[in-house]
Amino acid sequence: MIPTRDDVLAAREALGGRLHRTPVFSSATLSRLTGAHVFIKAELFQRTGSFKPRGILHKIDSLSAEEKQRGVISISAGNAAQAVAWASAEAGADALVVMWQGASEQKIESTRNYGADVDLEAENPTEAFARLHRLAEETGRTIVHPYDDALVVAGQGTVGLEIMEDVPGVTVIVAPIGGGGLVSGIALATDARVVGVEPESSDAMHAALAAGRAVPVQPASIADGLSAPVAGETTLAVCQQRGVESVLVTDAEIEEGMRFLYGRAKLACEPAGAASTAALLAGRVVFDPAETVVVVVSGGNVATQTAVAILGS
Repeated sequence: MIPTRDDVLAAREALGGRLHRTPVFSSATLSRLTGAHVFIKAELFQRTGSFKPRGILHKIDSLSAEEKQRGVISISAGNAAQAVAWASAEAGADALVVMWQGASEQKIESTRNYGADVDLEAENPTEAFARLHRLAEETGRTIVHPYDDALVVAGQGTVGLEIMEDVPGVTVIVAPIGGGGLVSGIALATDARVVGVEPESSDAMHAALAAGRAVPVQPASIADGLSAPVAGETTLAVCQQRGVESVLVTDAEIEEGMRFLYGRAKLACEPAGAASTAALLAGRVVFDPAETVVVVVSGGNVATQTAVAILGS
């Protein structure tokens, strides 16, 4: 099922006041550099440190009592993992999250601290997705997909509703893409031009839009939050339907975006969260002067050693 704007409105109603309405503020420096009126949507201040709980909580809310009793299972590099752990605890459901070897130790620890069990048998994202389905069959748990789910997409779309209300007249929204849940949700919620940003080395949605179908990739970017090995069928369909654009940035440009946000906007974001700002700084997104642009800083879950290495370089 492809969700609609009505589904996004229903998600906001269902979520009620359990999540933060994250702030939006102007950036004089980005405005000066681009010639546009640029605003930043700070989703790193959401519960668990990223936008992910919006869609994940909406999905888990929809489960029956019997499904919650059997428990849920999901997969993530870390941000969705933490959201699943937190939302499952809120719902009184047991959670198992499949991650992979080499995933952020900080995100693994945080996921466990929110109450979920973590499976680390897979060596990479591709193996982890295969293990997800195998474990779901073995355990009877309900799969909560981190992005390829209509209810998850609708929940993530509440980001777009807030942007439209807080920045009247917005014409361009720039947001990171992993599997596509955030950009597709925003595209459903708004009439603005939506531009997704992916690392050159983790370009699942970019490849899917070019091919017209989901294409497996081998993600290998410093932006681990954007490490989807394949775009979602649902998210791809929405992006195609709504004309979502995709641009690519290098890891070096992502690091520069992260340094900019830390130094000029005072936002301690993670690499994935800096991708949209990186695209503006690198001139990857072209727009007319005097347009109103919102960049989404999607998360702030970054290991201290990673942040120090990037900010100190």
